[in-house]
Amino acid sequence: MADTVVSLPRALRSELKEPLGPIFTDAETLLDSAGSPLVAVGDVVTYHLESAGVTPNVALVDGLTKRDTVEPKIRNAVSDDARHVTVTNPAGVLTDALLSALTDAIAAPEATVLVVDGEEDLAALPAVLAVPDGGTVVYGQPDEGMVLVDVTPSVKSHVSDLLARMDGDIDRLFSLVDYGRRS
Repeated sequence: MADTVVSLPRALRSELKEPLGPIFTDAETLLDSAGSPLVAVGDVVTYHLESAGVTPNVALVDGLTKRDTVEPKIRNAVSDDARHVTVTNPAGVLTDALLSALTDAIAAPEATVLVVDGEEDLAALPAVLAVPDGGTVVYGQPDEGMVLVDVTPSVKSHVSDLLARMDGDIDRLFSLVDYGRRS
């Protein structure tokens, strides 16, 4: 059983549909603007980055896209050279396992694929807090493309405010991603 740290309240769902950065449909163009480390959230995003010749420092995949199983070519595009770590994270929540594995993967010297048993959709938010300023988080915007999030103090502040409105142990979430909340 996964230890849930926070869960997404219904009232916050529509707000999370707003992209945190520009949307790209071409991975090579996106990569021209990407910083390091690079965190990819989602199977299709990871596929596009790998197809453009770049292995993300951290990729989070769950074998699904829009609730359907991904095609084998997408699943097989995930780097075999990267370290693979399996974590449990049910839909609509962020678990201790996912948050801990995410911060460990960002700090690791080698590329890491977090294979999520459940759903990785919300992981883009804590990834923004865990990635150092200057890094990049990329996640999918259904039917539109890939969202490029340049990690800056102002983006971290905005994401921190969103996460603070989730249900659960917000202080534990911030502690797990090593984010010091501003007062």
